[in-house]
Amino acid sequence: MTKRRITVTVDEHHIEAASTAVSDGDASSVSAWVNEAMADKSAHRRRLEALDEAIADYEAEFGPITDEQVEEARHLASQRAIRVRARTRELSPSGEPAA
Repeated sequence: MTKRRITVTVDEHHIEAASTAVSDGDASSVSAWVNEAMADKSAHRRRLEALDEAIADYEAEFGPITDEQVEEARHLASQRAIRVRARTRELSPSGEPAA
């Protein structure tokens, strides 16, 4: 794939995050980090567009989705959700994690 150099203005905290990712070995360069972020954003946008199209197709066939149907779907999804909570670690008097 062809690459092209561009100039962008980025918030400082994003630059720091990218630099940290490079230092930690999570990215080969800041450019690679930015390229991956742009690819992720593009893929997310394509998924949203596909979802929008699927909803439009559904509504064309079955009519508009009602607020009640949305609430029912939300309720069913909530019942099936797996909830994960971080476990609280106790600290010893010295402030170190307890054994």
